[in-house]
Amino acid sequence: MEKFNLGLNYQDIRVNFSDIQKRVLFLIFALIIFRLGSFIPIPGIDIFALSKLLNHQEGTLVEMLNIFSGGALSRASIFSLGIMPYISSSIIVQLLTFIYPSWKNLKKEGEVGRIKINQYTKNLTLVIAIIQASGISLSLSNIPGIRRLIFKLDAVFYITAIISLVTGTIFLIWLGDLITENGIGNGISVMIFSGIVSHLPVVISHTISELKLGHFHFMLFILSLLFIFLIIFFVVFIEKSQRKIPIYYSNQQQRYKMHLTQVSHLPLKINMSGVIPAIFASSIILFPLTIISWLRDYHKNSLNFFNILFDNFQPGKSIYIIFYAISIIFFCFFYTNLAFNARETSENLKKSGAFIQGIRPGKNTSEYIQKIMFKLTFVNSIYIVLICLIPEFMRQVMHTPFYFGGTSLLIVVVVIIDLILHIQTLLLSKQYKSSFKRANLNL
Repeated sequence: MEKFNLGLNYQDIRVNFSDIQKRVLFLIFALIIFRLGSFIPIPGIDIFALSKLLNHQEGTLVEMLNIFSGGALSRASIFSLGIMPYISSSIIVQLLTFIYPSWKNLKKEGEVGRIKINQYTKNLTLVIAIIQASGISLSLSNIPGIRRLIFKLDAVFYITAIISLVTGTIFLIWLGDLITENGIGNGISVMIFSGIVSHLPVVISHTISELKLGHFHFMLFILSLLFIFLIIFFVVFIEKSQRKIPIYYSNQQQRYKMHLTQVSHLPLKINMSGVIPAIFASSIILFPLTIISWLRDYHKNSLNFFNILFDNFQPGKSIYIIFYAISIIFFCFFYTNLAFNARETSENLKKSGAFIQGIRPGKNTSEYIQKIMFKLTFVNSIYIVLICLIPEFMRQVMHTPFYFGGTSLLIVVVVIIDLILHIQTLLLSKQYKSSFKRANLNL
């Protein structure tokens, strides 16, 4: 029988895997640098006493930030600020591109506009990092139990701490860009992912010790694992779900009859905003908490009121849940409107001669797509709120001995899916390039 040639060359396959191996090795090398940097402390702080102090912050916002930073906060590392200033500046820049027409036009300039927006974001990140580092360093002396952790509280310590924290944040942003360019996936998301995953060995060992001591019932442990598995399954199901709108092209009109040919779909993801709403909400919730902590320190006469307000702003408490849920819903609609423009989509369909059956091209198509996007975004906002808040209720009911954050779980699952898709895209693109080379077509 005649052998069929599938067009696969083993030498090309080796080249493809070699390129992916280089990207994976670079990713691993960058993450090792990130983990090593999280162990470099700010000069002048007793990190051992600080670690003991933070052990009493279980289930609070401090523990959640410590998980996001990969334990850098508990070690008073130069990476303690993490990439939170970058997230805050991204929120501000995205708002400006939504408000000001001149900034909005930058998004339409393609790659040039994206580079300008990225540069504005980084410049604003530097300003926010300086402000946050200065605020943290100058307020250390007012926080009970922290002053005794500093060996010598003077101007040299303040300057050193501010420079260390700002430099650490800028270095992380630079490292994230390198991962995006030379590694796999989005660099910032991968670093957040590695910070969360690095906390797992400690969580596992602590849970095992609690089981051995009988402080955590074995059946509750099995229920917790089952619950986490169901949440992961639900997250993967939603992340892979799409609303496909049939797109038609019209052939030439012959004898007053229009021949329609369905050629493709317009895929609309349910979660088009990804993990951005959860990360933005986690970042924005720090602002009122910081204000409350300052008011608690400076208004001694109203100490009881601000103490109650501060305690209720911790994960699992009423004010935190309400504010967090509202922030997630807002950022879901806000970021989806930024990422997807129904009017531009309808114009592109009209220019290419495509249309949705039963819907007039132009304004009607834009309104139709916008209605579908509103419904999908509403479902997406409820989905993200449930994923981020159900584990908080589970912690209160089951009394799990570890901090199981829905935001952390959502980030981990979405980043893993993104990494898998990125690897598949690299394999597919290399396969196409090798096919064109064999056909003597240079790209």
